[in-house]
Amino acid sequence: MLDKLDAEFAFGREALDVRAHRQELLSSNIANADTPGYRARDVDFASSLAGALKKTGAPGTAASATLAGTSNAAPLAMAQPVGVTSGMSMNATEAGHMAGNARLAATGGTTQDYGQLKYRNPTQPALDGNTVDLDTERVQFADNSLHYESGLTVLTQQIKTMLAAITSGG
Repeated sequence: MLDKLDAEFAFGREALDVRAHRQELLSSNIANADTPGYRARDVDFASSLAGALKKTGAPGTAASATLAGTSNAAPLAMAQPVGVTSGMSMNATEAGHMAGNARLAATGGTTQDYGQLKYRNPTQPALDGNTVDLDTERVQFADNSLHYESGLTVLTQQIKTMLAAITSGG
């Protein structure tokens, strides 16, 4: 039951994790704007998406040929929730208790699952080798913040909807 409930929030949680990781990269770029030789980094969305599609065997990818005839509903490795898995036996002291094994285990991906980091191509390179353009970084930072907030709002609404369904007594 808990694993199904947790799976409902897996996508939103993973989206927030990716946005938080990107926010760290962008803030690092801004902090190193005056560091000679520093190269601005960002997440390469296209390669991340291609890698994720290849993992699931989406149509048109090499993995889909090997998974022919199977469902395309396999979850992404990075979208796996922290879930309840088998391992810990539960005590049933009454006849009505559910028997089962449960263990909380982190099964989510690492930040390497968000795709390879790419160096940003500067529009106007500096003489000291620094590729950070503060205007670009600030715009990307604000855009990422906005997307993070909207993802948080969606996740909050999902929680409120589930709480309303639970407390309605229906």
